[in-house]
Amino acid sequence: MRAHTRRSHGAYDAVLLHSTDDRMLVLRVPRSQAAESEQSADLVALRALTPGIRSRLPFALPEVVGQAPIDGTRAVVTTFVPGAARSADELTEHDGIATSVGLALAAVHALPTGFIADAGLPRQTADESHDAVVELIDRAADTGHLPAALLRRWEEATDDAALWRFRPTVVNGALAADSLLVDGDTVTGLIGWSALAQGDPARDLHWLLTSRGAAAERALDAYFGARAGEADSHLPQRALLYGELELAKWLLHGVEVRDDAIIADAVGLLDGLVESVHDRSSEPLSPETGPILTVGDVERMLDETPRDGLSREAGGSLLTDSYDFSDLERREAGERDTAPFDATAPIPLDLSDWGDASPSAEERAEPAEPVGPADPAADRRTGQRGEGTGSDAATDAQARRNAASS
Repeated sequence: MRAHTRRSHGAYDAVLLHSTDDRMLVLRVPRSQAAESEQSADLVALRALTPGIRSRLPFALPEVVGQAPIDGTRAVVTTFVPGAARSADELTEHDGIATSVGLALAAVHALPTGFIADAGLPRQTADESHDAVVELIDRAADTGHLPAALLRRWEEATDDAALWRFRPTVVNGALAADSLLVDGDTVTGLIGWSALAQGDPARDLHWLLTSRGAAAERALDAYFGARAGEADSHLPQRALLYGELELAKWLLHGVEVRDDAIIADAVGLLDGLVESVHDRSSEPLSPETGPILTVGDVERMLDETPRDGLSREAGGSLLTDSYDFSDLERREAGERDTAPFDATAPIPLDLSDWGDASPSAEERAEPAEPVGPADPAADRRTGQRGEGTGSDAATDAQARRNAASS
């Protein structure tokens, strides 16, 4: 028997046991009410993950062996899952391990959702996921510490209906980099299932956007390839939003426990995010639709598009700074450590010159004058583009005022 710790951050007392039948086991005792609640939820989830469900996953999960009362709480014994925890950067440092990470996440999200309802676990629709994000943003704004630029950025993302059209999947719900255990280049296990549910798969990928490993894009490519068209193209953008909202959660945590140090830390992180948004080093959360095209523009674009060698639809890459709430919890404990886009966004069309519109009375009365060849590009330059310049300037000015005030 020996002491054992892994991603608990002091929330549990844990030891490794070598049983008489030659099995390695883990005994864990929660040290707080929050840890006890998490442990209870983890037990429910592990029991819901039946042998049939587990057989669909390319890695191991803990199995519940037993439990016993101890000091007013309970000790829970599970099987030991071998493997080492790694940082997000280490999990994406080269193609081999990054590919295994992407495939592991895709396997979780590909599980059949029926067992979630059978076990009485939470289920969240796309609309409910959206509403939960809106509620979180509102609570953060009510603290008075949320910069106006971030509030506007997050509200624009929640107002974009396209981002919230997705099919809920099985999700781990609390997945972070140190949830994955690896041996060499292979993911060998996944621990921490207390938030197992049916919901937005982007919740499990937000930590991946924090990584700066050279093969981080490969992990996302592997994920989208394994999902075989089942993953929506806006998933990376929602994952980025969830990552940024970890700072809002950290702020709210500081407010709830009335810890000025945590609040100050969260405010500093939020200010840093504002800077990355203003200097455009952080990716946009909502895709730009681009200029409005006339029918003639679309026809010319189609004529110029090659018909062979079309690339597969994938999520594209979206790698930028994001945040993992488990990292923030480590800050509180005194520790200091440190996506593919879909290019086929809908194109708004100007159909005013389409079809056989009836001529007006004035047009019938006056003879038609000869006109030269149409120049839609010139129309866009003198019309739409000119209007956009003023709007962009106003937006930039407002952004500077917001940055100063925040």
